[in-house]
Amino acid sequence: MTLSAESRSLSARGATKRTRGSRRARKGMLATGAWRARFEIVQYFRSGETVFFTFLFPIFMLGLFNVAFGSDGDVQIAPGVPPISMGELYLPGMLAAGLLLSGFQNLAMDIAIERSDGMLKRLGGTPLSPVSYFIGKMGQVAVTGVLQAGLLMTFAVVVLGVELPTEPERWATFAWVFVLGIITSALLGIALSAVPRTGKSATAVVVPIALALQFISGVYLLFSQLPEWLQNVAGIFPLKWMAQGMRAVFLPDEFATLEQGGEWNLAGVAIALGVWLVIGLVLSRLTFRWIRRDA
Repeated sequence: MTLSAESRSLSARGATKRTRGSRRARKGMLATGAWRARFEIVQYFRSGETVFFTFLFPIFMLGLFNVAFGSDGDVQIAPGVPPISMGELYLPGMLAAGLLLSGFQNLAMDIAIERSDGMLKRLGGTPLSPVSYFIGKMGQVAVTGVLQAGLLMTFAVVVLGVELPTEPERWATFAWVFVLGIITSALLGIALSAVPRTGKSATAVVVPIALALQFISGVYLLFSQLPEWLQNVAGIFPLKWMAQGMRAVFLPDEFATLEQGGEWNLAGVAIALGVWLVIGLVLSRLTFRWIRRDA
């Protein structure tokens, strides 16, 4: 074998070893991330306050609105649209709010507290990579988000008598709105977690933002009845588009006339959530630190 041929052979062997090593590393990160997700889920359901305010809160609010405003049965909220029950009217907004609470609010507060308590500093000194850590957090949000949506719809059907759609295309819309919404909310929550300086201030920083977004995005108030300028402000943020996508799934087609532009505009929903997903990914990558720089 010539010297050049031997050199090429050694180089090829080295490249093969590096490729195998890279594959093993990726598998290791995924396995560690899956283990971390299981840990995060267990910890989540052990916290009573977290379970109520991010898991059961939308269900509580849906029942409250139905009791408070639904005593007269079906209501016609605007001319040209069929009468519906309060449970059916508020279900889409509560599903969207569940995505926001599970991803955005939960992760923003959770990570801020872990950083303040020194847990992230300790994790940063272990072999756990940020990728595995994020996989764990995203896995927890995905599982709890699916469970929450399922429980919310079950409550609406069994307790409030809401009829769910039967058309496959509506459930396909629900699937992609849900996936884009939960990922976007989680990434924005990770990014926002860098803002609170302490764990104690996390609630004061995160909750008012989440609450304000819910009020202007058609969750607690009918979006069509908000002033146009406030609708335009809400359109800047992703929750408005998540709620609009959910309304397209669960409300009769006639209700599309109450949206801005007089249609569901699902293409706009997809574009807005896609843009915010990219923004959340970039911001979370730029802002996440095991330890605050100004600590």
